[in-house]
Amino acid sequence: MIRPFVTALGFVVLLTGSTMAAPFCDGAFESGIVEFGFSIGGKMSAEDRDNFDLMHLRQRGVDATRVERWNGCIRAFVRKLGGGEEMQFFEPGTYRPVY
Repeated sequence: MIRPFVTALGFVVLLTGSTMAAPFCDGAFESGIVEFGFSIGGKMSAEDRDNFDLMHLRQRGVDATRVERWNGCIRAFVRKLGGGEEMQFFEPGTYRPVY
């Protein structure tokens, strides 16, 4: 009786294991709005925010070709030395790598 349960549980863990390994950022630095009874700046479109993040990553020496927000992180597609691209993840606002 217990054997089928353990087998099924092991199968579920195998299926969900890759989703648990994904990086997660809390998004604490996502807002670019300062408010003290009034606001400076407004909401950015997703395209504007991605271009802003791309500019900051390039200023820090990351050879990114495109970026997007994913799971609270900045997902950047970075050129490799031998050719091709790889995904790297960074914290919004601080642009620190997430491992």
